[in-house]
This record gives sequence, C-alpha cells and structure tokens, in this order.
Amino acid sequence: MKSIDDRTKLAGANRLEVLLFSLGTNKNTGRNEVFGINVFKVREVLNKPAITQAPDMPPAVEGLVSLRGVMVPVVNVAKFCGMVLEKPPEVLIVTEYNKQTQALLVDSVEHILRMEWNDIKVPPPMLAHQFGGLLTAVTEIDDGRIVMILDVERVLAETDNFGNDIDDMKGIEKIDDDLTILYADDSSMARKQIEGTFNHLGIKFIGTRNGSEAWNVLLEHKERAKALNKPIFEFISGVLTDVEMPEMDGYVLTKKIKADPELCKLPVLMHSSLSAEANIQMGKSVGADVYVAKFSARELSESIRVLQKLCTERIAEINAEMEAK
Repeated sequence: MKSIDDRTKLAGANRLEVLLFSLGTNKNTGRNEVFGINVFKVREVLNKPAITQAPDMPPAVEGLVSLRGVMVPVVNVAKFCGMVLEKPPEVLIVTEYNKQTQALLVDSVEHILRMEWNDIKVPPPMLAHQFGGLLTAVTEIDDGRIVMILDVERVLAETDNFGNDIDDMKGIEKIDDDLTILYADDSSMARKQIEGTFNHLGIKFIGTRNGSEAWNVLLEHKERAKALNKPIFEFISGVLTDVEMPEMDGYVLTKKIKADPELCKLPVLMHSSLSAEANIQMGKSVGADVYVAKFSARELSESIRVLQKLCTERIAEINAEMEAK
C-alpha cells in the first residue's frame, strides 16, 4: 500500500486511487454492478464480524460493530440503494470521512485502481435517476465495465443525520456584506448543506458540480470583467471547492486559479470530507487560503467570514495598486 503522502501527491495531479467493490447480484435486474470509493476514505477491509443490533436504527443501518473498542455503525449499502440481493453481503469496508467512522457492508472487494479525474464523468441523468441520485460520478475501466462512485456523504447524512442539525445554525449571524461565492461540489447532499448555510448567512452564490464547471464559470466572469474594465471581485468574491470531483478536482482548480494573473487574488476555501493533515497541507501547497472539513454549518460559516476578510483585504490591495499607477 502506498503512503498517505504518495496518494496526496497523486491527488494533486488530478488523479486518485479507487477501491472497487460489489454490492452483489440484484435480484430485480440480475446485474452485479461495480462501485468505487476513494482509497483516502478507506481505513480497512475485513470479513463481517458479529453485528450488535440496536433500537431505533435507520432502515439501512444493520447495527454496530466493535472495532478496537470503538462502536462503529454498519450501513448495508445495497439496502440503502433499495436493492434486493441474491445473498447477504459479508464484507465490511471501514471508512473515515467527514470526521466520522462508519462501516459499509458490501458483497466483495476487488482491487485498487488508479484513475484520472478527467476520465471520471458526471453520471448521465438516466443512470443517476436509476440510483435515486446516489451517484456522484461514473467511469469506464479497461475491461469495459462501468464503475459508479457513490455519494457516500449522502449515505452518512441520511443514515446518521450528519450535517443536518438545525441547531448547528443557532446563533450564526448573517454576513453584512455583498458577497457572491462560487462553489463546486459533486455531492447533491453537500450542495444542499452548503446552499442552506449560504442562505442562512444571506450571501449570494453560484453552484457548480465539479472543478471543470467552476473553472468555466470563472473564465466567463473574467472575460466579462475585462470587457467592463472591472476587477473580478465585482462579480465573484471567493471560491469554495470540494476536493474530490469528476473531471477536475479541487486541487487542480485551485492551482489554475492561483496561476491566473487576473484570478489569483480570489480567496479559495477548500471544503472537503478528507480531513487528514496530508490533505490539508496539499490544499495549502496549491494555494488554498482556508481548509475546513465537512460538514458543520458553524465551521463553514466561520470559514466564510475568513474568506470575507481576505476579500476585503485584496480589494484594498487592488485599489492601492491602481492608485499607485
């Protein structure tokens, strides 16, 4: 297995490693689909141990397992997706993301495959609808099979109510400033959480599903700013980006922003389910001004206020440069 540092460098080159797994054969379709999860989110894989039943669990949560003294919820992914299997799943993928640990119950795991984000696409509407909006991306691998990337953030939110606590918004005051934030996130659940926070703060936003879409929006606004002889801040105050996204990840998006003379002063906030120190350092190394782990409305709000301050400072810098000319 490669070190975390090696995988982080891979991510900085718009690449990633994915663990392929199966949920089992679907009785209704007779198909055995291939799914994938970023290796960064995988802590270990093991055969299913004894699961302790607990009262009042969501339908897809089988119960709890004890892993080195820690009780971890077990999510039956096939059940969550509404699939009826020919045989019960027997393998656990223990995951860590969004500062939470949970085990995904699956049928089997295959191997780790290196991929490039630009080969991973937003799922076509028909396929997305078939899985109830639970896919964030799809790609075709060398043997012709289609690999589907599940929206694991949505799995966590809907089985543990993670990131949906209304009380987390209490006491958060609106931002008294005319901000417009461009954000990029491939998870439908994350987009809902982000927009809910922005609406609570009273700030405007432009939403995109990946780094490629966000970059195109930035280029459009850059050309508009040029044509009107105005700074980019007149149109966009800052950028919030996820890290893992199809077509272009957040690291590459940030590098492109910071390498562009007319966009480089835009403050960038990385908002990711990957909260390891190596990921944070990679974010900073490509130019991210702020890095915050998903998902807390309060922590995101505090980070947006930092972005607001940076925006004000950089506008002042631009004005000072213009006056000096």
